[in-house]
Amino acid sequence: MLVNVTFHSYFKDLTGCSEAAEEVPLGSTIGDVLEKLFRRFPQLVAMERSTLIAVGVEYQNRRYILKQDDEVSLFPPVQGG
Repeated sequence: MLVNVTFHSYFKDLTGCSEAAEEVPLGSTIGDVLEKLFRRFPQLVAMERSTLIAVGVEYQNRRYILKQDDEVSLFPPVQGG
């Protein structure tokens, strides 16, 4: 199944793109997609513990089971100033 991923804020700089599509088997979790993304974009690995993840408009954990055409968004931690 195809999962679309959108990168926000400086994640765009780390990956060199604002979006990516990953092909994963049915029943895959967000964690499975992240593993593929970390191999494809090794610069993201440093942010692994602080990355915020949403599917649609809801934040989800890495055990969330994805469905065909889910839209996953990755955000860095919120910074104040």
